[in-house]
Amino acid sequence: MSFTTVIKNEIAKLDTIRSSKISELSGFIRNNINLELDMLVTENVLIARRIYLMMKELYGISAEIISKTTSSKKSPVYLIKIPKDKKNFILEDLGVVDKDNQHLESPKEYLISTDDDIRSYLRGVFLTKGSVNDPKTSQYHMEILLDYPKEAIVVQRLLNQFDLNAKLLNRDKGYMVYLKEADKISDFLKILSASNAVLYFENVRIVRNHKNITNRLNNCEQANIDKIVETAQMQLHYIETIKNHIDTLQLDDKIKEALVYREKYPETSLQELSEIITMETGKKITKSGLNHRFRKIKEIALRLESKD
Repeated sequence: MSFTTVIKNEIAKLDTIRSSKISELSGFIRNNINLELDMLVTENVLIARRIYLMMKELYGISAEIISKTTSSKKSPVYLIKIPKDKKNFILEDLGVVDKDNQHLESPKEYLISTDDDIRSYLRGVFLTKGSVNDPKTSQYHMEILLDYPKEAIVVQRLLNQFDLNAKLLNRDKGYMVYLKEADKISDFLKILSASNAVLYFENVRIVRNHKNITNRLNNCEQANIDKIVETAQMQLHYIETIKNHIDTLQLDDKIKEALVYREKYPETSLQELSEIITMETGKKITKSGLNHRFRKIKEIALRLESKD
């Protein structure tokens, strides 16, 4: 079962007040109905049942639900047919059409006049046209794919009244209103009242973020190890150059000490090497002081190389 289906199943079981049902039903039917066939379509039996019960409660009708299986889909499609004698009244009341039965490009203001109305309207729109990627996938994404440009603009505006930073794209098959930010998608699920989906989404986010932090730390640690090894190898190269050109007994005692300990501990960091020298000789030397000695070793090696 997809994450989108999980969300819609949860929403489809919500109990809401009458005014909320009107706004939700409007959002669903405005973006779903085929006006020529007076038919609503959904692949989700819980959504079909919810729409049926809403119309029965609000308008006292028993819409006909037809289960239809197509060759292209394994699961059935549910067709909800509104009775012809009630159709015009219901569609006009829900702001789907005007008194002349012409499709309204935007919902009536009374359907989206309060925050609760807006939440309900968006819930209806999402039930028919929305989807959310499972947060376990590679990217966070919520989209609502709509047929009409003005409806898409309205939905974007309603989402952004909750500071969701919704974007709008013109696609081949319609107009896509979408969210990409994980925080905003989580807030959107809260707006829909999909509490269980929010908990799942946030738990997966926490795990993903923890893994990302761990990976970054591991990468950083590996980079540090690679740098330590590279630095030590260069120091050993300079030491070898010096030994190939002169007797190391000619060197300053501090330089000889650094040379001897680097050869003795070829893979340690400067910090670790300074601690080893301090412990074994009883003479404290800092990382900075040891680094200064290796700079001297480098200068000597490069000077000797230049004479070849």
